[in-house]
Amino acid sequence: MKNPLLDFSTLPRYEEIRNEHITSALDELLRDCRAVMNTVKNASEAPDWQDFVQPMVDVNERLSRAWGQVTHLNAVMNNPELREIYNAGLPRVTQYYAELSQDPVLFDKFRQLRADPAFNDLSQARRKIIENQLRDFRLGGAELPLEDKARFMQIQEELSALSAKFSDNLLDATNAFSLFIENRDELAGIPEDIVQAAREAAIQDTSITVPGWKFTLHAPSYLPVMQYADNRSLRERMYRAYATRASELETLLDQIANRDNMPLIEQILRLRQEEARLLGYDCYAQVSLAPKMAETPQQVLDFLSELADKARPYAEKDLAELRQFAADKLKLIQLEAWDIAYASEKLRIERYAFSEHDVKQYFPENKVLSGMFGLVEALYGIRISEVEQVRNVQRWHKDVKFFDIIDPGDNLLGQFYLDLYARPGKRGGAWMDDAVARRRIEVPEIGRSEIQTPVAYLTCNFSAPVTIDDQLRPALFTHDEVITLFHEFGHGLHHLLTRMDELGVSGINGVEWDAVELPSQFMENFCWEWEVVRDMTAHVETGNSLPRVLFDKMLAAKNFQSGLQTLRQIEFALFDMHLHTDFDPLGSETVLQRLDKIRQQVAVIIPPAFNRFPNNFGHIFAGGYAAGYYSYKWAEVLSADAYSLFEENGVGQVVNAKTGERFWHEILAVGGSRPALESFVAFRGRQPKIDALLRHHGMTV
Repeated sequence: MKNPLLDFSTLPRYEEIRNEHITSALDELLRDCRAVMNTVKNASEAPDWQDFVQPMVDVNERLSRAWGQVTHLNAVMNNPELREIYNAGLPRVTQYYAELSQDPVLFDKFRQLRADPAFNDLSQARRKIIENQLRDFRLGGAELPLEDKARFMQIQEELSALSAKFSDNLLDATNAFSLFIENRDELAGIPEDIVQAAREAAIQDTSITVPGWKFTLHAPSYLPVMQYADNRSLRERMYRAYATRASELETLLDQIANRDNMPLIEQILRLRQEEARLLGYDCYAQVSLAPKMAETPQQVLDFLSELADKARPYAEKDLAELRQFAADKLKLIQLEAWDIAYASEKLRIERYAFSEHDVKQYFPENKVLSGMFGLVEALYGIRISEVEQVRNVQRWHKDVKFFDIIDPGDNLLGQFYLDLYARPGKRGGAWMDDAVARRRIEVPEIGRSEIQTPVAYLTCNFSAPVTIDDQLRPALFTHDEVITLFHEFGHGLHHLLTRMDELGVSGINGVEWDAVELPSQFMENFCWEWEVVRDMTAHVETGNSLPRVLFDKMLAAKNFQSGLQTLRQIEFALFDMHLHTDFDPLGSETVLQRLDKIRQQVAVIIPPAFNRFPNNFGHIFAGGYAAGYYSYKWAEVLSADAYSLFEENGVGQVVNAKTGERFWHEILAVGGSRPALESFVAFRGRQPKIDALLRHHGMTV
């Protein structure tokens, strides 16, 4: 039977993939890739698109798609055997791409392509891909002397392994901790559906032999405890465990495994600094910004500082109100870190007369999905339909759903998997990733080309359905979780609604990293529109839609503590940028000391000394956001300003098909075929302004 990882004629065959398929598939794919590279390198003819670029695109896509399936499984169905195979294969894949980016012959042939007068006759997309390739060759070390190339490649392999280890440690630390409660009285204040989920978790744990409730550090278990538990001691125990994950303090609780991420962080920073110096840059932030919209680290720092100055008065006001309320109403004279979410929820209830738990009852999964799909169908004139289990779509878990996107002419535009619930062995957080990208492919059997249908993964970590009084209740989402879902679907639409036929600029490919969050954060805005929210709610017991009076309370509370939340994100972004700009990883100052210094400058809430936030900051140490975390705030400026054009249609007219078509045409469709700023200006008609962001956050007079 053919290795399922090598079958590119169908959707991924997840139910057939076995661990033993991975290494053999990787062997064959890397062999094929290197053979094609040698062929195009040794060709005597002058390089052109068809005989030089296209063969590399074709063979590299096969490797990317197959290894992408392995990477996806490692993130959503992690187990020791798969992890071992993945970690063994990762350096081989990293080495291949590093070899590619340093190859002087390939680099020279791309330069010939760029210098050829025929370059100007290529499509805009192909010209952009060639320009990107030349930039990436330089960033990949292609211009380095031979001895430096070897060291550069070694750095890439080490960084890849360290990032994977960082992620493994964080997942293991999250999975390792659980808190078993035998006394129901200790759970006062926690919503009943969360208590029931904890009861089911305890029943499913074979090591637990007495009745009780099991709580974990996974978000659907951890966050409600911090927000609702009246038991302050319980909140503190959970907070301490969460805040010390993958640190030297966490490992004191578990002497079996050393999961401290700080040594990895220090090594990652040293290697990134060395990489930057090899490439002729002063710091790693300059390397990171080379393919982004922002031009210099100082430009980013100035942007963050300006935003911090505007947010700080609101954050100070938020904290003063919270402390006063906690002291007066909750008798919490000293507001501790584990009190903040709890006191904030109590203040929200008093001020706006509703709780997040009240709202959650109106957002069952089926109504949220149908409402979200209805929105994008109205905006873009498309149709989304779920693919039933009977069709030949293989899933990695029974809870995974699969959907088609159909255009008005009944043509298949794209497809996506939806994996919504948290579970052991699944990486935390929420994300979109591509399974298959849109591109035009030649089909010799039929003598013409066809468009390859794009496919996306949309992954979240929400609470699963629970059984209460012998009845299965649907998954219920908080409004924040609804916003998260819209965010990831925005990424998905960016990937799926592209109209680019060239792989290198299709969907999110080739889009500057600090603009890639624009479509995702743009989607979040619709979660605050009555005409959208009304149609995506139905009370889990009565079936009634969300009352307008409750929505108005939510709207009034929208910017509740927005100053604190904004300043917190700026703190993370400044920490990231300073680590990669002016922090000396070989100096005497520690990572934690630098974080403390930044907090003293911008934060109004200082976490306790035992907090080890850097040890679980996966975005910059195990993701793609190193010296790029600021992208969330910068893209928020773009997304808020873009959304303001929809707002200009008038109250109740935000869901506007004409403006939606313009957004699709100028932002989503063009992918990375032109600079993101050009796409924004083409849509908005002008340069971006910060005004809409400040207005959306209630930070205007």
